[in-house]
Amino acid sequence: MYTDGACSNNGRGNPRGGWGAVLISSNGYRLKIADRLEGDIITNNRAELTAVIRALEALKSPAEVHLTTDSEYVLKGATQWLPGWKRKDWKTAAKKPVKNADLWREIDRLMPTHKVFFHWVRGHSGHPENDLADHLAVAGANGKTVREYE
Repeated sequence: MYTDGACSNNGRGNPRGGWGAVLISSNGYRLKIADRLEGDIITNNRAELTAVIRALEALKSPAEVHLTTDSEYVLKGATQWLPGWKRKDWKTAAKKPVKNADLWREIDRLMPTHKVFFHWVRGHSGHPENDLADHLAVAGANGKTVREYE
């Protein structure tokens, strides 16, 4: 699973956001999904988190998932910060509300269904599937909905 988000104007002015994901099954089938980011707050981090949520929701049954992201926010949030946020009732170490807590709660709800391993790859570095997820996210930000099987 490869996920990415895209956002123009990142929370300022008239932002457009989108998310994209590439899911590859163990037998080689691929699903490409993307759409625009909806809501009152449109930021790159929300787009990144939405991509993870939509990709996990696309799985039809429990699975071992290797989720690759170019977002350190997603990686560290899911693998390091999430347990502490939950213990502290969705507050940061500085006792402030966790940003994007609604999306983090959804990820936290979805992850136990699967065995999820997070991996990080540098964005825009020529990694084919990450570049494809980025392309899909940009397409989503431009209003294109994608759901294609290969």
